[in-house]
Amino acid sequence: MIDDIEYNTEREHLIIPEYGRHIQKMINHVKEQESKEERNKLAKAIISVMGNMQPHLRDVPDFQHKLWDQLFIMSNFELDVDSPYDKPSKEELTERPKPLKYPQNFPKYRFYGNNIKTMIDVANTWEEGDLKEALVYTIANHMKKSFLNWNKDTVEDDVIFQHLYELSEGKINLKSTEEDLTDAARLLKSNKKFSSSNNSNSSNKKTYHKKNNNSNRGRKRY
Repeated sequence: MIDDIEYNTEREHLIIPEYGRHIQKMINHVKEQESKEERNKLAKAIISVMGNMQPHLRDVPDFQHKLWDQLFIMSNFELDVDSPYDKPSKEELTERPKPLKYPQNFPKYRFYGNNIKTMIDVANTWEEGDLKEALVYTIANHMKKSFLNWNKDTVEDDVIFQHLYELSEGKINLKSTEEDLTDAARLLKSNKKFSSSNNSNSSNKKTYHKKNNNSNRGRKRY
């Protein structure tokens, strides 16, 4: 009896294991039928069984189209039946997608992030006035904060103004301004407040869990 045991490693490879071995055997049986009318009849019966196995997808658009595609895939594209949809090809299934192009707007100053470049581009489209001036100084202060987070050191406002001038392609020039940006100590202090608040929240969570563990101590689990 031990010699008659059939192991999965010795069985035929399942192309879509989610449907199980019985569905794969049914498809192989349809492929062996000589009458196309009989193949069409059995193929529709298999599609019905496959749909019953996934009732949660019945309201999904193109659900039947998906089932027919999976039927041809599990037959290794060798099943000759009449389908209500275009038969997929093996080349389409194995075709590799095109690589994505990641934006590299200003690799020279990566520590500012891509959002800064987007904000600068938006500021360049605004008309001159108080709103644009406020936006420009907000961008400059955020650049200074990002610089301090990256380098962990002090930075002169002239450096930020020069970087802003380069990133805006010379359209935003604050080199001759007499107004100073936010002090570096205040920017770093705000970061410390934010990090300390997060630490206090995490410690409160730990205490809460610890209390719960103590309250459950001694309980039996069945």
